[in-house]
Amino acid sequence: MPGEKEIAVVEDFYSHINVVALKVKGVIKVGDKLHFKGHTTDFIEEVKSMQKEHKDVEEAKKGDEIGLKTENRVRKHDKVYKVKE
Repeated sequence: MPGEKEIAVVEDFYSHINVVALKVKGVIKVGDKLHFKGHTTDFIEEVKSMQKEHKDVEEAKKGDEIGLKTENRVRKHDKVYKVKE
């Protein structure tokens, strides 16, 4: 999508708790809107909270591996884009 930058890739998805594990390629902050896009995935969701090593964090940087809760299912290797406001 125009105005979107790839910010992460899905490493894993835990369906029993609706948590996605991401490998971050930029900066993600609580409140950012993320666009999850893959072969059968396509939705936008706001980051309400995220964790790094089981601790709540407000921001994740390039190279971090984080977990965040999603409303929808995602799949391994889906791309994650930051939506520009």
